[in-house]
Amino acid sequence: MRELELKYGCNPNQKPAKIYNKNGELPIQVLNGKAGYINLLDAFNSWQLVKELKEATGLPSAASFKHVSPAGAAVYVPLDETLKQIYFTDGLDLSPIATAYVRARGSDRMSSYGDFAALSDECDESCARYLSREVSDGVIAPSYTPEALAILSKKKKGNYLVIQIDTDYIPADIETKDVYGITFEQGRNHVQITEDLFNDRPTQNKELSQGAIRDLLISMITLKYTQSNSVCYVKDGQAIGIGAGQQSRIHCTRLAGNKADNWYLRQHKKVLSLPFQEKIRRADRDNTINVYISDDYEDVLADGIWQEFFTCQPEPLTKEEKKIWLATLKDVALGSDAFFPFGDNIERAHKSGVTYVAQAGGSIRDDHVIATCDKYNIVMAFTHLRLFHH
Repeated sequence: MRELELKYGCNPNQKPAKIYNKNGELPIQVLNGKAGYINLLDAFNSWQLVKELKEATGLPSAASFKHVSPAGAAVYVPLDETLKQIYFTDGLDLSPIATAYVRARGSDRMSSYGDFAALSDECDESCARYLSREVSDGVIAPSYTPEALAILSKKKKGNYLVIQIDTDYIPADIETKDVYGITFEQGRNHVQITEDLFNDRPTQNKELSQGAIRDLLISMITLKYTQSNSVCYVKDGQAIGIGAGQQSRIHCTRLAGNKADNWYLRQHKKVLSLPFQEKIRRADRDNTINVYISDDYEDVLADGIWQEFFTCQPEPLTKEEKKIWLATLKDVALGSDAFFPFGDNIERAHKSGVTYVAQAGGSIRDDHVIATCDKYNIVMAFTHLRLFHH
């Protein structure tokens, strides 16, 4: 198949729409459903991400994409009991690839609502069963077991998009795209993200554990496929906060840091013991938890909205309790797709437990950024590599 007709382009009024390969067959098969323009943008970007994560770490890898940026990305690391609870997987038998996707989706469950999933390894029955219970638009993987395909083919009344990609496909070295009738051309970004990127460590603390190196690899590979400007916080093999598409670097760092804080606040004992009504769906629980841990929750309590979701009125999580809990978040890795121009990014990162940083370097204020890292005993590596993606 050399071309594939799509439902429409970015918006329903943009017709006709299709994808095609000028140099041969398309590297995908649509096994179920009908592909949309944005679906395929997410599919091809997310596949590249998980393929590179697997190559760099040797671990099953997954991503959860929305609007051409990852909401989450992760490699296989077993879940502890707390993560099983906040990801709603208690009692589920999860395979390594299923676990990787659970972690990727768990990075930011609100943003992952209606996502496109990418898997580095074959989608097995375990992963398909988990996908079938979450709100998702489609999945791309190198293969599917018969049991997995049967499960996914029933999702969304039979309209769930299932794509199989040819792992031997190699795209052309030159890529093009049209904007306003003008064709842009550039060499494909073939740069390999390896641990050699972290050899230049100008900070006083130069110690990187293997876990830190793994997490920095995840952050940089994730950024390679995130709309710029972008910053990514990673802990224990998964992204916990991604700030994408911001015009200011500090706004990326704040956005991603706030997401990382929310991820960690979900693990607070008060959140884990919230008295939800049994009928409340997982998506509504996610939304309600985000309201509960926000600074607006006491206003919501005053409005009596809690009665829609809880069996009794929960005690608020106070600002002081949040501060104390967030102070226990440690050993977070942070990647940036370009240099940090000022030390304010490090100040904000430190508040979310960042201990390891990888960034391009090359700012006229590098000395200030280094000094700020030294202030907090943070290890920082200059990668000398920019990873803008548009």
